[in-house]
This record gives sequence, C-alpha cells and structure tokens, in this order.
Amino acid sequence: MKEKDVSQTYAMPISSPAFPKGPYRLYDREFLVITYRTDEKKLREAIPEPLEFVEPLVKFEFIRMPNSTGFGDYTESGQVIPVQYKGRKGGFSHAMYLNDGPPILGGRELWGFPKKYAEPALAVHRDTLVGSLDYGPVRIATGTMGFKHREADGEAVIASLNEPNYLVKVVPNPDGTPGVCQLVRYQIEDIDLKGAWSGPAALELHAHALAPVANLPVLEIVSATHLIADLTLGLGVVEHDYLAGGATESRLQAAE
Repeated sequence: MKEKDVSQTYAMPISSPAFPKGPYRLYDREFLVITYRTDEKKLREAIPEPLEFVEPLVKFEFIRMPNSTGFGDYTESGQVIPVQYKGRKGGFSHAMYLNDGPPILGGRELWGFPKKYAEPALAVHRDTLVGSLDYGPVRIATGTMGFKHREADGEAVIASLNEPNYLVKVVPNPDGTPGVCQLVRYQIEDIDLKGAWSGPAALELHAHALAPVANLPVLEIVSATHLIADLTLGLGVVEHDYLAGGATESRLQAAE
C-alpha cells in the first residue's frame, strides 16, 4: 500500500474499516426518553466547560435502532444533559451504552460519542413500554412508561430533536499524552416523525463501578416521551479545542 493510499484511509483497520463512510440514515428509530430531576451539585460537576448549566434535569434514553445504514440492528441507552452553549440550548451526551461494534467504534472515532459495550433493551410488555440496561450481569437501569397513553406534541418533539448535541471527543497520542480533546457539535437531520406519545413513567438506577449512571440520581420524574422516527445522523463541527485553548469552526469531513 502506497503512502498516499494510507493517507486516504478514514478508519481502522486500514485494510477493512470497522464502519463504512456516512451518511448514516436510521429507519424506524424508537425512543423512550424519561426526563428526571437530579442533584444539582452532581450535575454541575458532570458538565464540561464551556457548556453551561441550565437546570437540574437529565434525559435517560432507551433507543431501538433496527435498521441503520452501515451500523445494522442494535439498541442503545444512556444519559443526555440539557445544556446551553453561547446562548443556544442543546444536549450533552454524558454516557452511552450499546450492543454493536460498528456504532461503538464509529461513534467514538468520528464524533466522540461516550460509548461503552453493554446490553440495553426496549420492548412492549402488554400495556407497558419497558427499557432496561445491563452492564455484564448487573442491571443498572430500568425505565417504564404506560404504552401510548396520550399523543405528544409532534412539533415540540421535532423541535427537541433539532436542538444541537454536544460531545467531548478525546483521542490519546501513542505515548498516552493528550492528542485530541475537542468539544464537538452535531445535528440530527432530515427527521420524519412517525409518531410520538406520552404517559406515566418510572425510572430506577443502580450503582456500578464502571457504568456510574446512578451518580446522577433520580429525584423526580418530570416527563416521558415515546417516539418513532426516521432520521439522519449528521457529521460534526469542532466548537472548542481544549488543547489549543480556543474555539475553531472547522468541519469534520469523512475522507473522500
């Protein structure tokens, strides 16, 4: 392989990348999003500058993705914190757990999603939508919602999906020193909302040494939304370079 050929590869391993180039279209993506109030002091400690605290809320998500171009069929779960950046509200991906290699590797390498391997699930059991998250043999999260009790405000749901999302992308140098440390913004694009519902909900979190979702404890359930949509996962923009100490506006491009 010539040096110019090596320089044009976009992911590892260079002989057979672990994930394909985008765009990444996700069909029939199903969400259970439970918004809860948590400990304000602990939440403030979890939000990286220059993102700003808004209010002591966390969104715990269980997401089924049965048909995702390039990534396959998998399930994901995690915590998103409502934040503000330069006066604009958005969400910070604090923790994500899923059960499929390509989206773990692609998510971490491209955008900087904080993904770990685990076993989430989302399914309807009689009259209840049930989300669960197991890290190894340990159940660390269970969310339940009354199935399709009320139709949700579709415009409000789409507006929420259209908000910017923020990640901290960290890649070390081979000697273990910091190589890349960036605040990345990405958008969900081309949303086709197929349905959205609300209902009564509950969420239970359990302590785990390596999957500390319970470090942001549930104090009160604020709302719950169940939705199904087709959407495209857009690529990202570097908003802030922590190593350079300043903001940049360069587009993260997939290699041609």
